[in-house]
Amino acid sequence: QVQLVESGGGLVQAGDSLRLACAASGRTFNMYGYGWFRQAPGKEREVVAAIPRSGGRLFYTDSVKGRFTISRDNAKNTVYLQMNSLIPEDTAVYYCAARSSPSTLNPWGLRESYEYWGQGTQVTDSS
Repeated sequence: QVQLVESGGGLVQAGDSLRLACAASGRTFNMYGYGWFRQAPGKEREVVAAIPRSGGRLFYTDSVKGRFTISRDNAKNTVYLQMNSLIPEDTAVYYCAARSSPSTLNPWGLRESYEYWGQGTQVTDSS
């Protein structure tokens, strides 16, 4: 069992930066790849970025490439999403999710492939 707790959301203005963190419980952190998803009002939950268990290529959806950076600290059992140059369209609830399957088996955007989800953290652009 893995529990995920997101933090770092808040109220921002266009151009601001924000760093989200996803703290994972348990000793199995290294066994999972992690994705950051977001869900804006009236829209489906979409994958924003993903990071595999070890090494491998990072994934970013087109709208955040060059602005967001996903990383993981295995010593702290934490996954981060650094968000720069925020725009109003980034307003959403951001969720962290964990899965054991690799991207060669399931695309990062397949929500059903994730075994564990956090409760979400709100990011609001007030511009």
